[in-house]
Amino acid sequence: MSKKERLILAMVIVEAALAGLWWYLASYGMDNPDRVTADFQQVIGQTMGMAMGALLGLGVILFLVAARSDRKAMAGKTRR
Repeated sequence: MSKKERLILAMVIVEAALAGLWWYLASYGMDNPDRVTADFQQVIGQTMGMAMGALLGLGVILFLVAARSDRKAMAGKTRR
C-alpha cells in the first residue's frame, strides 16, 4: 500500500471519528438543554468545524508530501 493510500485511509478514519464526536456533542446538547449554555450548539459547531477543516487542510499538504515520496521511491526502484 502506498503512502498516499495509507494517508487517505487515516484521514478518512480520523475525520469520521471527529464527525462522530461532533454528532455526539450536538445530540448531548439537544438532549440536555438544562446542562449546557445557550450558545453550546454554536460553539460546538464552530470548534468542530474548525478542527475538521484544519485537519483536512493539513491532510492536503501531507498528501502532496506523500505523493512526492512515492514518486521518489518508484524512481529509486526503477534505477536498480
